[in-house]
Formats: sequence, C-alpha cells, structure tokens
Amino acid sequence: MFLRLLALFTLVPLVELYLLIEIGGAIGVAPTIAIVIVTGVLGAALARWQGLGVLRRLQDDLAAGRPPTDALIDGLLIFVAGAVLLTPGLITDALGLLLLVPAGRAAVRKLVSAAVSRNLVVHRPGVIDAEWRRED
Repeated sequence: MFLRLLALFTLVPLVELYLLIEIGGAIGVAPTIAIVIVTGVLGAALARWQGLGVLRRLQDDLAAGRPPTDALIDGLLIFVAGAVLLTPGLITDALGLLLLVPAGRAAVRKLVSAAVSRNLVVHRPGVIDAEWRRED
C-alpha cells in the first residue's frame, strides 16, 4: 500500500508537469495557464451545484426514512472531485470533472460500493431470549 501511495504522489505530479510543459510549448504559456484556471473555476462551480443537489437528496432520503447510502457516496465523490480540481494539471482536472458529471459519478459509485461490500464485514447479533425477575 505504501508503494502505491508513493507512486501515486510522485508519478502523477511528474506526468502532470510533463503534460503542462508540453502543452505550454505547443500552444503557449498563457493559454495553458488559462486552461488550468478555467477548469478550476468551472469545476468549483459544478462541485457547488452538484453538492447542493446531493445535500437535497440526502435530506429527502432521511425524511422518507430511507438509508442515504448513494447520497453519502456521491457527497464523498464530489468532495474528492473538488480536492482533485484544486490540484493544477489536466489529468487531475479530467478526473475531477468525471466525478462531477452524474453519469461518471454513478459508474465510480458502483466501483466504490463493490469495493466496500467486498471489504466490509457486518456482524449482527442474534436474538437473545431471556426471562428475568427482580429479587429484593
């Protein structure tokens, strides 16, 4: 797990930097910076809009007495999308935008739900039948 995280935190920034340098060389520095800024601003606005929608779904599920599992996972994915969009780069921006689009988020939600179901063990206590009496 440590090696995966180390690779993630070193390789992704290096690839992002390489892409930004290559794109900057091809279209210029100012348009490249503009692309990064515009994707960040659009992503922040989309994250806010989608987050408010998920908050409404969460409240509706709770009011109806349903467990808000999908809304909670969507909220987590929108939070991750917002954090990823703050990172300058095109790959992370694409991932963030994928998580903000409802269809993309639904696909990732299925993967997350499957992973949680595989790794989660639920122990349910059995019914305990007993009689008692009070002795003074």
